[in-house]
Amino acid sequence: MTIDAPHIEHLNRILPEEPLLMMGAGPVPIPAPVAAANGIVINHLGDTMGRIIDQVKRMGRYIFQTESEWIVGVAGPGSAAMEMAVANLVWPGTKVVSICNGFFSTRLSEMAIRNGADVEIMQVADGEAADPAQVEAALKQHRPQVLTLVQGETSNTTCNQSLAEIAAIAKRYDCLVVVDAVCTLSTMPLLMDEWGIDAVITGGQKGLSSIPGVSLVAFSDQAWERVTNRPEPMRHWTLDATLATNFWHKNSYHYTAPVSGLLALHEAMRLVCEETLPKRFERHRASSIALQAGIEGLGLELYVKPEARLNSVVGIQLPSGLEATDVCAHISKHYRVEIAGSFGPPIVRIGQMGEQCRAHNLFRTLHAFGSTFKALGVAVDVPAGMAELENQLQNS
Repeated sequence: MTIDAPHIEHLNRILPEEPLLMMGAGPVPIPAPVAAANGIVINHLGDTMGRIIDQVKRMGRYIFQTESEWIVGVAGPGSAAMEMAVANLVWPGTKVVSICNGFFSTRLSEMAIRNGADVEIMQVADGEAADPAQVEAALKQHRPQVLTLVQGETSNTTCNQSLAEIAAIAKRYDCLVVVDAVCTLSTMPLLMDEWGIDAVITGGQKGLSSIPGVSLVAFSDQAWERVTNRPEPMRHWTLDATLATNFWHKNSYHYTAPVSGLLALHEAMRLVCEETLPKRFERHRASSIALQAGIEGLGLELYVKPEARLNSVVGIQLPSGLEATDVCAHISKHYRVEIAGSFGPPIVRIGQMGEQCRAHNLFRTLHAFGSTFKALGVAVDVPAGMAELENQLQNS
């Protein structure tokens, strides 16, 4: 018996005629040089790739703000980078304190548990940032080797604004600090060396404005010493950071590298370096603040208070009786704008990362957003929201 070949539609018959504007929590729109690079295939072990990887590491040291040479990548989403960081630094019996104030920070704790760690979860109320005093109390009580947290909790749009202070406290307790910066790297300050962070995780598809599926981890020298002095071998072959150095530091074989994705990442990082981090941070800050003001001008409420609010992903409280799925479906169908639902809270989320932070994207998104709420029976003032957005952008 043979199985007949299925009849499959061409992508042109599946994808919308008009491309969707990606304004959710990621992936984000990618610049033309990144898209072009993603269509190229070269030898993953040749001299050309060696030069490209060298430049990616050099740019990475600037973007991560570190002098560490221990930058490695993984063919996988940001979650694979998270697992690479955790699995290389944690083994059975390792004491870990995990600051959990949302879905992704909790994922870090789950990864540590699956690697056999003795994990103490420090639960933070939804929509609130971690309190440094409470973190210090947890460190003093449990004396962990590793602390995990996120800089920006994408799931509920909360930012741990006291990251630098928390990292400094951890250093006083001789504790390594692992930070998920998937939605924040290059969108807001993160000074890996100055703040004393030991592992920083990022994915390509958010702040860097590259494609999904290629991610980076930067380890401090102290973290790398722990990685290379494990009491037992890594149980994950693909995610073994020491094996990853074969490709990332020796121009040798680990596994077949995601060539096109690495070329795209190179171009995305080059654009970050061309813009420079200070200018990029200000562009993101100004764009997000303007969008937030426009949303409030519509008459809607932002989910997180300003002192704990994440700029790179903005959360909007849904009026009673309105579902996130209805809002997302309507704005996509009628305005070709994609925004995101939530991981629990009654909110919808609009991304402000990389190429999302352009004035034309903000105007189109806010108008579509306000019009969608009107169509769904919510009284909003679209002209007032648009005027507030314009005023904020002009003032910035």
